[in-house]
Amino acid sequence: MAVQSDNSTEKPLENLSNHTGEGVVVDIGTGDGRFVYRSAQSNPRKFYIGIDANAKPLEKISMKATRKPSKGGLPNVLFAQAAIEDLPAELNAAADEIHIHFPWGSLLRAVALGDENALRSLRRIAAPECLLEIIIGIDEERDRTEIERLDLPKLSEEYLQKTLIPKYEAAGFETLKSGVLSSVEWSRLETSWARKLQSGANRKVIYLAFQAG
Repeated sequence: MAVQSDNSTEKPLENLSNHTGEGVVVDIGTGDGRFVYRSAQSNPRKFYIGIDANAKPLEKISMKATRKPSKGGLPNVLFAQAAIEDLPAELNAAADEIHIHFPWGSLLRAVALGDENALRSLRRIAAPECLLEIIIGIDEERDRTEIERLDLPKLSEEYLQKTLIPKYEAAGFETLKSGVLSSVEWSRLETSWARKLQSGANRKVIYLAFQAG
């Protein structure tokens, strides 16, 4: 590990925020690590691991996390460089929560298509009853170039229910919830991407929640 220090009309973020209690939380595609760092500050009895295939954005936040607590350091944070298809073996069956918020590039393609290798890797690091939360934000106009480059399907309700969700279930994840988040819900997420995307009025934000069987 390259370490650098069921459908429902209810609000899924509120309903699942306390799903696992204390434990190990893994954030994949962590970017600049904002979600991990802020969450670790608020939940000192959970251990947070931020993973991204690109190590560059992790440098600043991982340095900050290793400082003394009086200078912003956090003992319950770790950052690692890895792709979703090849997550560190040290995490096997260790994750009580896995979060993938606003993935982009190859990570977006893997979760939106239900790539078999990616799902196998996620299931491998998931502890029994692990929560897997995926939030995908797509603006069909603004993101047209990326959608075409990645050859992504239209993330319609039919596609989710008949194609994508069955792939996650076949990989060993039970569906808890799926649906579309309002801008009020997803803008509350402590991620840099959520903040950047707030101006996208036409952005469709899809929420998927699973539990490892």
